[in-house]
Amino acid sequence: MFTFKVNGKECQSSRDGRLIDYLRDELRLTAVKEGCSEGTCGTCTVIVDGKKGKACILKLSKLEGKSITTVEGIPEEEMKVYVHCFAEAGAVQCGFCIPGMIISAKVLLDANLNPTREEVKKAIHGNICRCTGYQKIEDAILMAAEYFREKRIIPEDPEHLGLTQRFKRVDAEEKVRGTGEFVDDIILPDMAYAKALRSPYPRARIHKIDITRALAHEDCVAVYTAKDVPNNVCGHIVQDWDVLIPEGGITRYIGDAIALAVVNHKENLEEVLSLIQVDAEELVPVTNPIDALKEGAPKVHEGGNLLTKKVCKRGDAEGAIAGSKYVVTRHYSVPFTDHAFMEPECAIAFPEGEDGVHLYTAGQSVYDEQHEISSILKLPAEKVIVESKLVGGGFGGKEDMSVQHHAALAAWLAKRPVKVKFSRKESLLVHVKRHAMEMDFTTACDENGYLTGMKAVLYSDTGAYASLGGPVLERACTHAAGPYNYQNVDIVGYGVYTNNIPAGAYRGFGVTQSCFATECNLNLLAEMAGITPWEIRYRNAIRPGQTLPNGQIATQDCALAQTLEAVKEVYDSHPYAGIASCMKNSGVGVGIPDIGRCRLTVENGKVHVLTSAACMGQGVGTVTIHIVCEITGLSPALLVHERPNTERTPDSGTSTASRQTLFTGEATRRASTLLREALEEKGSLEALEGTSYYGEYLGETDPMGSSKPNPVSHIAYGYATQVVILDEAGKVTEVVAAHDVGTVVNVQSCEGQVEGGVVMGLGYALTEDFPMVEGRPTLNYGKLGLLRASQTPPVQAILITSDEVLKEACGAKGVGEISSVPTAPACAHAYYRYDGIERTRLPLENTFYRKAK
Repeated sequence: MFTFKVNGKECQSSRDGRLIDYLRDELRLTAVKEGCSEGTCGTCTVIVDGKKGKACILKLSKLEGKSITTVEGIPEEEMKVYVHCFAEAGAVQCGFCIPGMIISAKVLLDANLNPTREEVKKAIHGNICRCTGYQKIEDAILMAAEYFREKRIIPEDPEHLGLTQRFKRVDAEEKVRGTGEFVDDIILPDMAYAKALRSPYPRARIHKIDITRALAHEDCVAVYTAKDVPNNVCGHIVQDWDVLIPEGGITRYIGDAIALAVVNHKENLEEVLSLIQVDAEELVPVTNPIDALKEGAPKVHEGGNLLTKKVCKRGDAEGAIAGSKYVVTRHYSVPFTDHAFMEPECAIAFPEGEDGVHLYTAGQSVYDEQHEISSILKLPAEKVIVESKLVGGGFGGKEDMSVQHHAALAAWLAKRPVKVKFSRKESLLVHVKRHAMEMDFTTACDENGYLTGMKAVLYSDTGAYASLGGPVLERACTHAAGPYNYQNVDIVGYGVYTNNIPAGAYRGFGVTQSCFATECNLNLLAEMAGITPWEIRYRNAIRPGQTLPNGQIATQDCALAQTLEAVKEVYDSHPYAGIASCMKNSGVGVGIPDIGRCRLTVENGKVHVLTSAACMGQGVGTVTIHIVCEITGLSPALLVHERPNTERTPDSGTSTASRQTLFTGEATRRASTLLREALEEKGSLEALEGTSYYGEYLGETDPMGSSKPNPVSHIAYGYATQVVILDEAGKVTEVVAAHDVGTVVNVQSCEGQVEGGVVMGLGYALTEDFPMVEGRPTLNYGKLGLLRASQTPPVQAILITSDEVLKEACGAKGVGEISSVPTAPACAHAYYRYDGIERTRLPLENTFYRKAK
């Protein structure tokens, strides 16, 4: 028997085990989160006798007589300060890391109420945040220290709210306290647990699957194979991903699911899985996209290894380049990287009505999941209800099926609730990555540095399944020439199947890859033309009314030149400063129907904001609250933002392509206008009880390759210029990020998106990689190269709004993705100025952060 105290109460356990399991399962203290299970990420940080500890590695047998404190045990008056400061500073995005951050902050501030920023960085070194870039978390802790030190009174929340204001995000308090529900925090009565047996080989023929021994296990509920699945295929766009690999089938990557075991008690899952016998014949995989296109290469899919070919051609690139004064041609290589969101994938499903199923999810679109699951189960869509809980980060990595379809299948077949949760190892093994690409870029200019033409060929490794490989390649191609005023381009992209882990959506969506290439070429052209890298960008920067390389005419809100002007002084004043510019679309675009929807309902004296737009931390709920208050004049205290639910919230599309602020924001503006008119007519909210107001916005665009002289590729673009500054040792000391964001909706959130995106971009440039050897990953979470607070420089976010903004969404544009796009080429340029060495491969080698191999 082990005896210890938790939050001041004596507790006992007759069994040894991990502290995190005891806290979450026995005591239901769910503020303690499981992020990595290896003591790396810090989401499970607790206090043990005054010192920090990681609950995922602490054993109960080592805690005899000790006292443990979780966020739930922090005194209420103290907790109120943390809630206010973290919300006010904008330190909360997805929220999964925040309770662990609070614990680290408490240990620091209990000992030192006047810490420096460096001391704060050191205090949270053991806590990873993937959303914020740490700066606002540091601000929050310093603010809390001031509140405690000076015994400051927490101010009241504002009664009025509009645009471009500071405002605490709507879900901040529940995330700071740890009371908000993530899927894994939920335990349902009679809930079973399921897990898939995965392929041991990237490519193998499955001859036989014997589940006899597994079924004989006393805790086994069922073992399902492909023959139990009504429609054994899924896929976000292309239906090419097996739910379970059948007997006689061939696995396509090491994460393929072969059988799905369901047990009563989760601790028995591994034992039951070990009893499933699989007769498999290992086959030679193809793991290089160039090799995959060669004649005679093993076919990943029966139709061949070319998923798609994309062409973006305009003018006469060949002739323009031949007649140009200066020409640069380089080959660039960029790697797979993992999203490393803090919350591993988890889903719970349970029977609903007659033959239906209800899913608790943490994905990026409840309607996408409803569509895929109804297809797999061959059910009408209305029989599949999908309801989102809090989402602990996504960055594109939670758009595909991972755990959702297996939970729904098991619950539907077993007729009881089932939870499927990835360990961090499974998450790394199974879910999609950022596309690795091999790229050849040629860029040309005249004697004055004005761009004349460019050619590019891109090979994108989409891995074993299509996922979003087609749209990602489209975006890489449509943005490959950069945000500049020239029209002779010839861009060809190939999306290629291999036996690597699938690649899919990732913050930047292909533009991070092609931007790296084109911006590096630009610096070399500037050198040849005898002008500065800043000057070549300013001369060529797209301006309102001019034509982008993809043929679209820049709209009046375009402010790329202003972003360059904003960073000129800091760029000119540092010898080792690197610069890069970019553009990034808002909205799916390229002719695909793209609709935002919002419904406002008046219930019990409050306005409920209903939209299925998923929040992975970017704060779309807070954006809608701002817009409703701006249009109607209502107090934010009268508004309630509901989470996505296919039974109740209208389909607002996927949270992808930096689209939700613009598309759902505009739908919200339209619904709010109707509500305002009703308020003006009836005089009060009370008089509108039970009424509903619906807004919808369709963004119309033209397909890639349109014959129109000036096709509209995307509804809107954001523009940005970033400067990365190195010191004499080659260490990044500051990043200045000037972003054309249109109308700023929420100040903290907008700044936070830029800061977090920059730090993710620094990781892509300097430290992150996801190497695979013959289709097998070679690392764990702790070795992904994620930057910690002590490694991150200050980020100065300069938010720029043009004189004329778009009418949609009150002029707001998405900023979630673009913030990561230009950072890597800016880093490469900074190092080129530092030591004169060209670096054409990411992560950059022979730097302060990564030595040459």
